[in-house]
Amino acid sequence: MSTPDTLPEPAALAEQKIWDLPTRVFHWTLVLCFAGAWLTAESERTQLLHLTLGYCAGALVLWRVLWGVAGSRYALFSDFVRSPAAALRYLQAYLPGNSLVAPRRYVGHNPAGGWAVLGLLALMAAAVASGWWAYQSGAPDAAGEVHEVLTHALLILIGLHVLAVVATGFKHRENLVRAMWTGRKRALPEQGIRSSQVLIGLLLFAAVTWLGWALYAGRLPGLTT
Repeated sequence: MSTPDTLPEPAALAEQKIWDLPTRVFHWTLVLCFAGAWLTAESERTQLLHLTLGYCAGALVLWRVLWGVAGSRYALFSDFVRSPAAALRYLQAYLPGNSLVAPRRYVGHNPAGGWAVLGLLALMAAAVASGWWAYQSGAPDAAGEVHEVLTHALLILIGLHVLAVVATGFKHRENLVRAMWTGRKRALPEQGIRSSQVLIGLLLFAAVTWLGWALYAGRLPGLTT
């Protein structure tokens, strides 16, 4: 019998391993890459760093798609991608007048959060692709404009995602940022994952670090010159 993907409120539950290390490495490394790329976008002096961080973000997105098919339980798309109707039902608990009604608590991503993940991945991939296009010799001005629009859309969605994390954490009285850092949430014992996939997580971090170094050092000139 499968274990339900929802659980009681956290007060009476013990912490279990929920988020594997590769998922956490992906999450926080992508945060750093996007923040760094955004901060270095306007200066010619930091253009190489901007390109490096952008390409690393694109590589991370590609990896996350693969991990969404072959990863551990709560990293799988099949675990958290639900119908748009399910996401709307979940969001109804946050509407004015429903302040006393707590939405169902999920072990992994909730239905709305699942769609946010897909949106963030899609927008990040599109932003990287448009940035590459804009950097090509002879690219039209429209390429840069598309890249800028996609970046702004990403900022909006990230802002909404952060607000949702805060609101959900407040509703359920749990620290979701800490959970993504430690990999642990309060859950039933049978709802935890068996392995944190530490080796894969370390290999992912090493691969992204190598890619960043290779790009910045000019070892992949086809992408940066």
